[in-house]
Amino acid sequence: MRECLESDTRFYYAVGALVILFFVIAVLVVTTVNSIGFGSQGFLGFLVGFGFFMLVFFVSAAIHKLEDLEDV
Repeated sequence: MRECLESDTRFYYAVGALVILFFVIAVLVVTTVNSIGFGSQGFLGFLVGFGFFMLVFFVSAAIHKLEDLEDV
């Protein structure tokens, strides 16, 4: 496991995956406990916003990886 996370880019991908996992668990808990459904407008906007945030996160991690390859 340690070898997998030695690279900064791999660490960023692992953190991003962990954040997505926690987000999915939190969304499932909130929708189960409360009467909020996936189709409600505010909740849908929240999901789309988080999706865009994670998209930018992973694109920036990919750019960071490309910058590392350029320095060689």
